[in-house]
Amino acid sequence: MAMANTQALGRIAEFLRHKRADEEVTLGDVVHLAEITAESLQTFFQTMDQAVYRELSEIANYIASMRQEIGALQVNELKQSRIPAAGQELDAIVKATEEATNTIMSSAEAVMAADASDLEAFRAMVDAKMLDIFEACSFQDITGQRIAKVVETLEHIESRVSRFAAAVHTHDVEGALTGRERERTERRRKLLLNGPQLEGEGIQQSEVDLLFT
Repeated sequence: MAMANTQALGRIAEFLRHKRADEEVTLGDVVHLAEITAESLQTFFQTMDQAVYRELSEIANYIASMRQEIGALQVNELKQSRIPAAGQELDAIVKATEEATNTIMSSAEAVMAADASDLEAFRAMVDAKMLDIFEACSFQDITGQRIAKVVETLEHIESRVSRFAAAVHTHDVEGALTGRERERTERRRKLLLNGPQLEGEGIQQSEVDLLFT
């Protein structure tokens, strides 16, 4: 584009050099200069059109890629199926754990409060309560299966979100937490409400014991 403009300006300068100062500019001269200028502008606009088309094409391709990645997220499936199913599994885990705990505690209390004067009756009662406790402990197997489903859902969501984040080159934004999220984070920090720690993390019991020695 710069070379074409330079050539056009050179043609105009060459034309003016051949004109004498006292020579009148005719209508033909004006038309000739207009033709040269029009050719220069035509080249300029052609180049500009190509650049604009290239930019618009890149934007269109990016939007198409974004639509494809958003579709790959399958947001409706996550919202309407997987996440509600995971919530139901967690509710079932809580309910099964509560029921099993109540059964175990009530059976243990019954054994502790039973009259052992009649050994045969006491033994029969203990055997029955132990059987109830063993049956209640079977909830762990079903709970493990339910937890596996929840973990699978979380891994599924993580993989899709990670793929989307990589495709659009996203970065974490400071201050993205809502007011409620900030309050909960601050409350956990102040009250040390971190819950059970994983193995190797948190404060060890030996460190706590040293505080009392």
